[in-house]
Amino acid sequence: MHGVRSALLDRQIAALGLPAIKVPLPSPCPNEVYEARMADACLRIKGQRVRHIVFGDLFLEDIRAYREKQLATAGIEGLFPLWKRDTRELALQMISAGMEAHLVCVDPRHLDRRFAGRKFDRDLLRDFPEGVDWCGENGEFHTVVSAGPMFSAPIPVSVGEIVERDDFVFADVIPG
Repeated sequence: MHGVRSALLDRQIAALGLPAIKVPLPSPCPNEVYEARMADACLRIKGQRVRHIVFGDLFLEDIRAYREKQLATAGIEGLFPLWKRDTRELALQMISAGMEAHLVCVDPRHLDRRFAGRKFDRDLLRDFPEGVDWCGENGEFHTVVSAGPMFSAPIPVSVGEIVERDDFVFADVIPG
């Protein structure tokens, strides 16, 4: 959904220093395929004694309920440490903590296409139109993170081509 390069995901995994399982998904991806592949991944990680998965969801009850239901079949519990946090306050805290990100996917029904590829910073937040959630919790946008206190080192990135497909606007964020 985010259209992020696999090479950038690999750099994020290395900078986090955590084990990861990448689950390849076709595009488009029917929900049945998504659920089957995620169920298989959950069973694999449960075999590695993983009992919890952390999500960054903030306030969408239906998404949380869906995640919890899917995880329950594998005997894994979802953790939601950001649940019900004020998204304006959270966005400012993330920026102040040194998190660097870019908007990689924009829903043009909520946000003008010119926002694709922009850096997630205070200037961006000031430019958001009224009604856009500062953390994109309603699907207005998706980001990719390239620096922050959770990474061992920042990942240099540049913004490449901006394209429209499948009713969304995507920015190609390229690792340096």
